[in-house]
Amino acid sequence: MALRINDQAPNFQAETTQGRIDFHEWIGDHWVVLFSHPKDFTPVCTTELGYMAGIQSEFDKRNTKIIGLSIDPLNDHEKWLKDVEEVGGSRVSYPVIADTDLHVAKLYNMFPADETGSAEGRTAVTNATVRSVFIIGPDKNIKLMMTYPMTTGRNFNEILRVIDSMQLTAKHKVATPVNWEQGEDVIIVPSVSNDEAKKIYPQGWETVKPYLRKVKQP
Repeated sequence: MALRINDQAPNFQAETTQGRIDFHEWIGDHWVVLFSHPKDFTPVCTTELGYMAGIQSEFDKRNTKIIGLSIDPLNDHEKWLKDVEEVGGSRVSYPVIADTDLHVAKLYNMFPADETGSAEGRTAVTNATVRSVFIIGPDKNIKLMMTYPMTTGRNFNEILRVIDSMQLTAKHKVATPVNWEQGEDVIIVPSVSNDEAKKIYPQGWETVKPYLRKVKQP
């Protein structure tokens, strides 16, 4: 079955560059960014892993773990990460899954469930669908899914922005408008009546439309 937002993130056990993990156990009470790569030693992904290493402290501030995935064995990962660190200028301290049997890629609908074979002999082109980002909450549910073409580098600053929005809206009855950034006004969700809003926001709000009420970020 296809995965949807708010579905439980499929659990799995896998070998990573930091040892074997049980995914749900590894998540614990954190948020998680799982980002996948079609193959080791690919140019765009090399820049992405390096950038993520450089901004990992930003994810740490947000109680968010990072984990990569590539359909190649651990010994290739270890060699590749040396290139990643050289290109990106930062040490990779997050784990990278070795999904050599395609198990995790199938669980997360990056391959059809009936895809046969293993990582051996596959190319970046045959693995083109393995280029996704999943954000998973502490409740182990999928909060966001995005899949990119191989030629387009992912914008991980946008991932940080989305995490800020989701963590804020998980705590307060608000939504964030287009291009919202941390500290900007937010929207009172329609399920909150004006009477209830007066109790939550006694300082008032701006009514743009009856269904669009802007208020300072809580």
